[in-house]
Amino acid sequence: MAKGVFVHRADSKYDDFPEERYQFPKRYLNRARHFEGDWVVYYEPRGGGGRMGYNAMAKIESIAVDSQNPEMYIAHIDPSTFRQFEKFVPSRTPDGFMESDLRKPDGSQNRGLVQWAVRPISDEDFHAIVVRGFEESMSVLPRYEQNASNTVDPGFSEDAADFVFDSGLVPIEQTIARIPRDRAFRKHVLDAYDSRCALTGLKLINGGGRAEVEAAHIKPVANRGPDTVRNGIALSGTVHWMFDRGLVGLSNDLDILVSRQANDPDQIWDLVNDSRKAIEPANPALRPHPKFLEWHRDNCFKA
Repeated sequence: MAKGVFVHRADSKYDDFPEERYQFPKRYLNRARHFEGDWVVYYEPRGGGGRMGYNAMAKIESIAVDSQNPEMYIAHIDPSTFRQFEKFVPSRTPDGFMESDLRKPDGSQNRGLVQWAVRPISDEDFHAIVVRGFEESMSVLPRYEQNASNTVDPGFSEDAADFVFDSGLVPIEQTIARIPRDRAFRKHVLDAYDSRCALTGLKLINGGGRAEVEAAHIKPVANRGPDTVRNGIALSGTVHWMFDRGLVGLSNDLDILVSRQANDPDQIWDLVNDSRKAIEPANPALRPHPKFLEWHRDNCFKA
């Protein structure tokens, strides 16, 4: 097994759903097989409004031929491992390229390799990217040393120097397991909704400056729901409780639904905003995905 990079455009022509699957042509199969059962990072290219850098990580469960197109293959992702980085990681820093293989001896970019939509990445480079992606959580991560001499990969920045790699002492999976997944999820969801409850419209900030709204999963992690904004929604504590217990739900058009099994439906309607529709994120790409909303209606909402 080995680590890999999946290039994904927001306007991809492929049948991608990064939280669950990544489609690629047959020519990449032999390369992708090396990543099966291991981790990949997602890279945004320049096209499609991409920022040329890394935004998430996930683990591949299996790779199989696409049942709808025998010339294509699907890397099936374990949704519970999909994690958006707290911070976007540019592909190039003042220290050089985050992927060492993209750097030619003269310091220029290997334009041939960067065109590969599926490509390998070293453990050291993978971890350098993860460190930057979860920079705000550095204090809780284990040390990661490159070798016994404690030399640090040149891709690390000065302010990340405390995070050192030792492949003989700290397994990569242990490092990943200790990343506080809820922190990044909460940050992205609250940012998307401007810390405002999507159903009531209220934006409450406590005396310490912390938003009282919570980041709720639409499809729970326990049911293999991913930590992605499209599977999240900002809700106040009471509404979050009702949402998790199926007393309220949402249509694919974000109409608010109230269960007929609620003790006092009128009281719930009094809580929601006058439009009776959930407030959407300013960025349409971050709105709740119908796939997750349908799961909630089918498995949680008490119609």
